[in-house]
Amino acid sequence: MKYIYTLLLFVLTISVQAQPSNPDAAYVKENYTKYEYQVPMRDGKKLFTSVYVPKDQSKKYPIMMDRTCYSVAPYGADKYKGSLGPSPLFLHDGYIFVYQDVRGRWMSEGIYEEMTPEREVHKTRQDTDEGTDTYDTIDWLIKNLPNNNGKVGVWGISYPGFYTTTSLLSRHPALAAASPQAPIADLYRDDAFHNGAFMLVANFGFYPGFTNRQDDKPTQRRGGRFDAGTNDGYEFFLRMATMSNTNKLYFKDTIRLWNEMLDHPNYDQHWKDRNVLTHLHDIKTPTLVTGGWYDAEDLYGAINTYKTLVAKNPQTPVYFAMGPWVHGGWARGAGDHLGDVDFGGATGPHYRENIEFNFFSHYLKGTPLKELPKVSTFETGANQWKQYNTWPPREAEEKNLYLLPGGRLSFTAPAAGGNGFDQYVSDPAHPVPFYEGVDNDMTREYMTGDQRFAARRPDVLTYQTDVLDKDMTLAGNIWANLKVATTGTDADYVVKVIDVYPDSTRNNKWTSKNQQLSGYQQMVRSEAMRGKFRNGFDKPQAFVPNQVTPVNFELQDVLHTFKKGHRIMVQVQSTWFPLIDRNTQQFQDLMKAKTEDFKKEIERVYTSKMHPSFLKVRVM
Repeated sequence: MKYIYTLLLFVLTISVQAQPSNPDAAYVKENYTKYEYQVPMRDGKKLFTSVYVPKDQSKKYPIMMDRTCYSVAPYGADKYKGSLGPSPLFLHDGYIFVYQDVRGRWMSEGIYEEMTPEREVHKTRQDTDEGTDTYDTIDWLIKNLPNNNGKVGVWGISYPGFYTTTSLLSRHPALAAASPQAPIADLYRDDAFHNGAFMLVANFGFYPGFTNRQDDKPTQRRGGRFDAGTNDGYEFFLRMATMSNTNKLYFKDTIRLWNEMLDHPNYDQHWKDRNVLTHLHDIKTPTLVTGGWYDAEDLYGAINTYKTLVAKNPQTPVYFAMGPWVHGGWARGAGDHLGDVDFGGATGPHYRENIEFNFFSHYLKGTPLKELPKVSTFETGANQWKQYNTWPPREAEEKNLYLLPGGRLSFTAPAAGGNGFDQYVSDPAHPVPFYEGVDNDMTREYMTGDQRFAARRPDVLTYQTDVLDKDMTLAGNIWANLKVATTGTDADYVVKVIDVYPDSTRNNKWTSKNQQLSGYQQMVRSEAMRGKFRNGFDKPQAFVPNQVTPVNFELQDVLHTFKKGHRIMVQVQSTWFPLIDRNTQQFQDLMKAKTEDFKKEIERVYTSKMHPSFLKVRVM
């Protein structure tokens, strides 16, 4: 969500400038006429809507719509976007393009609610949500825009991906295709908290810029950008000390949406109302769900939107595309690498032409569907596209990957009895960084970053397999099943799955200065778990000090091949800063914690036959 907002600020700038050196910008002005409308909703509110209509009126066109909370700028009928549609392919093929500020944002009327709760029943005209707003918008467009062919497609990335998902809930008969891309599905799980651990650096940087208005008055004013006064986010947040200091020192209780997160650290009704997955039934619209394996923000949303749509709507055409991309990385870039990791060539163009454009062209214009498989996924490690009928693939077999004494990792269960364990001291005053380097942002390269810096720390446990004698592919979700004990009453557990390169690996053209791929420890998947939520995110429960306790949580899906000659590594730690907030390691509301509440504690991870710790993986 945060990366997309930064990207969109850049897009706004180039759109306003409409640089003559941008061939798309020139094409837009030469071939489209722009109109601006206030589209009425059923409760009387009006939503600001920009429409770009082809000048060639000799034929009818389908409508492509993007509903957004990030602004439809530039404003003014004489000011044009630098490009239109999901990619330039759409621009040149000819569509009616519609952009709408959602309710309560920018130039639209109403009060904004974050991830507007959807209603199952709409008894009166005042019972509105994003589904009804989409229905009313589509209805108005079909009836008022000349030369439309009666078919509407909706797409959007990140927050607009959520609005695309809710377009499905409009169930308007003219909605012919939709593509939620990196959609927020459950705000608690996607962007605010990961398994109860607060996503600190991403949210702290996002909300000052996002908050341009908190009333019902339309505006073109942008939000402010927070200046931390340093590029060292690790030291900045360490000095900030507590979550309550975010308001005491900086925000001064001026950001309503920030306060809503701090007021609801548990998965209570506030968050349950913002889980759109529960509403995805009786969907008839063909849907393409898109995501990136290295999306640091809404990986959960893409995967679970797809899985939920397929499970609840088995007769509806639902397609799934996952590539080696960061948040929104499929939309414009080459998608050929991330950080030091090479993907063997450009992956973005294949998606844009053969998947996305193919999908919309078929359902909106009736062109042949050119061999579009139900599941198109990029297999990282092997660097190749794979096609399946279902996700996860039916061929994938569940296996347990055990943490063993001596730092070993094996599919063979531990044989030794007793209470064998490894332990470390977790010190909130010296947390493990989430990334090696100095930055005050959620550096997206951390998703594939080298983990050797962490492996060298005494507060990180490391387990690895022998050198693999053949390729091994993991396909599907990963579940951590830990047996732990802590001397405190709460603890966080971070589990990372890592691909260890052979010492013979040579640098590639993307390898950063002073980096060596020899022995590189590439992160493949990682996730945090706030231990007090081990029995339910709405049911925090203290640990009994020194008592062996199971902590199980999902690391989400992968499609990754560990090549022959590589090793599989797993790291376990209890801090990951400032990606997530620090845990005092005492059972309490961390949003109200004081500096003196932070304590060192001893964390044990058990590796015995009696108390095995393992990852449940799916092996092809």
